[in-house]
Amino acid sequence: MGRPATAAVGGERIRVRGLVQGVGFRPTVWRLAREEGLTGEVGNDGAGLWIRIWGPEAVRARFRERLRAEAPPLARIEALEVESLGSGPAPARFSIASSGGGTARTGVASDAPVCPACLAELLDPGDRRYRYPFLNCTHCGPRYTITTAIPYDRPNTTLAGFPLCGDCSREYADPGDRRFHAQPIACPACGPALVLRDSEGRPEAGDPVSGALAHIRAGRIVAMKGVGGYHLACDARDPGAVPRLRARKERGGKPLAVMAANPASLERWARIGPAERDLLGDPARPIALLAKRGRAEAELPGIAPGLAEVGAMLPYAPIHYLLFHEAAGRPAGTGWLGEPQGLLLVMTSANPGGEPLVTEPDEAHRRLAGIADAFLDHDRPIAVACDDSVARLRSDGRRLLLRRGRGHAPRAVPLPRKGAPVLATGAWLKNTVCLTRGDEAHLSQHIGDLANPAAVRAMEGAAAHLEALLETAPGAVACDLHPDFPSTHLAHRLAEVRGLPVVPVQHHHAHIAAVAAEHRLGGPVLGLALDGVGLGDDRAAWGGEMLVVDGARYERLGHLTPLPLPGGDRAAREPWRMAAAALHLLGRGAEIETRFGHREGAGLLARMLEREAACPWTTSAGRWFDAAAGLLGVREVCGYEAQAAMELEGLARAQPEPVEEPGGFRVAGPELDPTPLLEALLEEPDPARGAARFHAGLAAGLAEWARWAAAARGLTRVVLGGGCWANTLLAGKVRRRLEASGLTVFEAEAVPPGDGGLSLGQAWVAVRSLEED
Repeated sequence: MGRPATAAVGGERIRVRGLVQGVGFRPTVWRLAREEGLTGEVGNDGAGLWIRIWGPEAVRARFRERLRAEAPPLARIEALEVESLGSGPAPARFSIASSGGGTARTGVASDAPVCPACLAELLDPGDRRYRYPFLNCTHCGPRYTITTAIPYDRPNTTLAGFPLCGDCSREYADPGDRRFHAQPIACPACGPALVLRDSEGRPEAGDPVSGALAHIRAGRIVAMKGVGGYHLACDARDPGAVPRLRARKERGGKPLAVMAANPASLERWARIGPAERDLLGDPARPIALLAKRGRAEAELPGIAPGLAEVGAMLPYAPIHYLLFHEAAGRPAGTGWLGEPQGLLLVMTSANPGGEPLVTEPDEAHRRLAGIADAFLDHDRPIAVACDDSVARLRSDGRRLLLRRGRGHAPRAVPLPRKGAPVLATGAWLKNTVCLTRGDEAHLSQHIGDLANPAAVRAMEGAAAHLEALLETAPGAVACDLHPDFPSTHLAHRLAEVRGLPVVPVQHHHAHIAAVAAEHRLGGPVLGLALDGVGLGDDRAAWGGEMLVVDGARYERLGHLTPLPLPGGDRAAREPWRMAAAALHLLGRGAEIETRFGHREGAGLLARMLEREAACPWTTSAGRWFDAAAGLLGVREVCGYEAQAAMELEGLARAQPEPVEEPGGFRVAGPELDPTPLLEALLEEPDPARGAARFHAGLAAGLAEWARWAAAARGLTRVVLGGGCWANTLLAGKVRRRLEASGLTVFEAEAVPPGDGGLSLGQAWVAVRSLEED
């Protein structure tokens, strides 16, 4: 393959930027160079991957084309920079150099599911890694959750404490092996191991997987350590286990996710077409929200009560496959995975009471005491806690990311242009943090609601980890405008310690900026920001806003008609209160006691509304959904955030397209008033038809309102941002109407539309603000 070192040929240096470490890129380069007869070397450093090659110009050009076309499946090439080395003596062969240092300018790959080659080994009785729950290669396995620093090499992972055996060392050093420099490489002789423990922490004898399945089949709850943390698992079809899990975890009515061996195993309870199969099989292996079949409510009553969708996912870690393999009777090979399997597991994050994920055995036995009956532990440390991602399909078949976790984090979001590094600390709910570097934004994994000190510490840890991983120190800190958010406190604390400026960003400005940033939109855009609540510039509770956003600047053009919040924040948890507020607004306050006399304090609440006592006003779109749900009798008290809106959407989806309500809304210049729509619903006897009418009427009103604003300002681009746009029924109706009017609509894609994407918008506003200073 090589040529004499004295041969004078042309050479070039190629710099490959992007996601190119820990994904098998160097052996791919080595293979391609040898196949093309080129000589030289390839190596990793902090900036990505470099190649020096020598050979004829035409061959080098073909090599570059193949480099793009045949890149490893987990790689993402963002730039290929070529610099001539002139002519001169060429090396005798092509080799792989050791990793170098330097400032980090590359990314860390997301965790990836078991690849087909490793899965075949896992289920092959003749393979040395048969049923070994930690097998992986350069095309699959943990990445982000085990990485402590870059370059991504074994000493910088949580596998550093597991010296390789002779067989693994040979594979690791062989460029022709698919485990060449697979940093988490392991086998039963040298790698991590499973252990099953009882509720007291005592090891149980026998095969850990077999023992765990026996517990599950007996109706017990097993805490399983996985890739990014622990899950609580039980039999989803056990009528006793599911309510027991709910009670112990204090889950209330919140939906639970299930895991099945394959899509065929889910078809009894969920509608699965080609798009749903693709979503389930996505490399991120998200929890996919799937439309329920009729029997799901009766046969899986405790999984997603009252909702039209069930959250389901497929196995992604070897341990998951081993549980289904055990349940199937340990068949040889992978053929059984194409057939329906009877085992259906609840697989929910093991974080009691809204606390952060549990990641290590000692912590699990302490925090999950009284919840889990047994613990399936392992000794591979988790560097970064990372929850499962959640996604659903939009009405047009595109994907909508609802929670950005395992499989997506810490994938970079390209920005419209380079700017100063900024750390953004996100929101109170569904918190993420974001660190920009050059023309990329790196979002953390989903952290969750900052309702307790442990969650706040997790947010602080995520910010510190991003800085260390990217070797980037921020030049400014961005945060929400609300002064009392823990994320705001962190921003000011970091800024004070480091002497950095703080950039407070209004909540809905950030929602629109997040979508504009990921679509690389320059110049002004019209933004429809709909969510539950965000502090406005006037210190009022906003949530249904029409904005013009241009980078660091925004203007509030209009808003939804304000609703009173009887009892303040309590009204957001009790939709009957918002229904009462709507009745008061309609001049029908006398009906409050008639309709809601069974609710304690209904009479007092009516008098509060009359006197406007303890009734702050809000423009929140979320509260209009609550009012509709309360008036229709869909939901009077919520057990979790957005429950009423989710149930309202589910009912609406099951209805035929309703005739649009004439006069269902009023567009009075900058204000959209949906009260006529709610008044029409008062006489609707069918809650499901009422839900459909509400969605149709609100969509028509929003579209007409946006058309008015776009015409008034000469804008053609409309950005939809905020948590209400997770409602794909509403979003689809609004999008179709706006596009039919010639407007171009942009929605969140790389990050969630709600508060899970807010840190991206904060960061981009701060970057633009620093440019203008």
